[in-house]
Amino acid sequence: MLRITKAGHRHFRRLLVQSARYMLGPLGKDTALRRWGLKLAARGRKRAKKVAVVAVARKLAVLLHRLWVTGEVYEPLRNATDDRRREGGVAGRATQEAARVPAQGRKAHR
Repeated sequence: MLRITKAGHRHFRRLLVQSARYMLGPLGKDTALRRWGLKLAARGRKRAKKVAVVAVARKLAVLLHRLWVTGEVYEPLRNATDDRRREGGVAGRATQEAARVPAQGRKAHR
């Protein structure tokens, strides 16, 4: 598992870790990233919760950068809908493509 390096702005790293702690806590909203972090924390190792927080913080940083660069809209349960589609619970690719089409009048940020 990769880690967050000490390079970069210290305050920004602290905000990422605090955000990850909030996401994994009892008040965090249900997202694919939270589900992944809770599954990682449930592995039962001694430091599993701390490892999960840092892993979620790193994944959050990558996600934020990707959204910023591409201008995509954040889909909190994107992986969960992919899992349901594989199981036959959600209509195929046409539903996904319709959801990704931006509303008229909205500009993509780049």
